[in-house]
Amino acid sequence: MNPHYPAAARRAGHRCEYCRAPEGIFNFPFEVDHVRPVTRGGADSEANVALACRACNVFKADHQTAWDEVTRAEVALFDPRRDRWDEHFQADLDTGEIRGLTPAGRATVARLNMNDPVQATARQLWIRLRLFP
Repeated sequence: MNPHYPAAARRAGHRCEYCRAPEGIFNFPFEVDHVRPVTRGGADSEANVALACRACNVFKADHQTAWDEVTRAEVALFDPRRDRWDEHFQADLDTGEIRGLTPAGRATVARLNMNDPVQATARQLWIRLRLFP
């Protein structure tokens, strides 16, 4: 297990810091993501890691930017160490989708494929169980 996991999980409240998935319903621990990838000069420190579900971590990979369809610009992805989730995203409690409210939010939703039908359906179930948001 990643040595940063205990601190990252505690700080994140055992939720994915990107999509807010609750770790407790999965049968394995979430992953530790380097917000700024080490391969791109990021530090391997607690200040540069975020707890991420497998889906978000796979799609984020080593990306730091993505395309925002509204502004038609390449923008920085949401940074859980600097940004507040509720300023960039809003959960639709009926559909289970996550809506980006800002260029960074919209680009992150797109890059991380947060509204994949399987993800949205899972969120609807978590909402019914009062595990989300």
